[in-house]
Amino acid sequence: MIPIALAVAALIILSKRSQWWDGRTVDSEALTRLIVRIGGTAALAGIVVALISSTVVIVPPGHRGVIFNRVSGIKPAALNEGLNFVIPVLESTVLMDVRVQKDSYDATAASKDLQTVHTKVALNFRPVPEAVPKLYSEVGVAYSDRVIAPAVQEAVKATTARFTAEELITHREDVKKIIQELVEKYVSKVNIRIEELYITDFDFSRQFAEAIESKQIAEQTALKAKRDLDRIKIEAEQKIATARAEAESLKMQREAITPASSSCAKSRPRSSPSRSGTDACPTS
Repeated sequence: MIPIALAVAALIILSKRSQWWDGRTVDSEALTRLIVRIGGTAALAGIVVALISSTVVIVPPGHRGVIFNRVSGIKPAALNEGLNFVIPVLESTVLMDVRVQKDSYDATAASKDLQTVHTKVALNFRPVPEAVPKLYSEVGVAYSDRVIAPAVQEAVKATTARFTAEELITHREDVKKIIQELVEKYVSKVNIRIEELYITDFDFSRQFAEAIESKQIAEQTALKAKRDLDRIKIEAEQKIATARAEAESLKMQREAITPASSSCAKSRPRSSPSRSGTDACPTS
């Protein structure tokens, strides 16, 4: 702005050179009077422009304006998006972002079975638009560090203590729901709305990770052994069924042969042999 104003002033002075230059000499007194007059006009114009610019406040989309009055303090009503007017000099405006914001938080806590658990939480949140004057008055613009981060820490610790380390994994959705409810309870007091909470990572101690790995290996080994046992049982049952079928077949063959032999013996007289000297019944 200043270079532009100086350039304009120089152009005005040059356009009026006939007042301070006759073509040969410079009338220093006339030039001085002209510079003073132009300078005074420029200063007055600058003051007017500054007053106008301090009167008009443009609130961008997704924001609200908080008005601070040097006499009465922060006004309870926020400025909405678009063109707004305030009292120059007496009032100033602070812009607050009311769009959904995302931040990540780390928390360390002990589980129900006294395992150390490091939890990483991602949080989507936003200030309540109509309540930003109160939020700014009570907390300021650094509400993520001053309010949300401690709330997440407290919620994670309280929730982690309810579950064992293994249950934190198997009941992840329930854990997430409880943490979100507790965070909402804490931050709603300062007019911050929680949109969604995500548990992005659970990190356990090395000893617990090794124990989980050993347990998984043992479960896999037990499952394999059970499958092998089931397979052996099935094979044994198949062999038994095959043996029973073979035995039943042999029994049926014996029963088919035995009646024929008995009837032949009954029909032959014991005292007289057959004329041919051989048995009349066929042998098998």
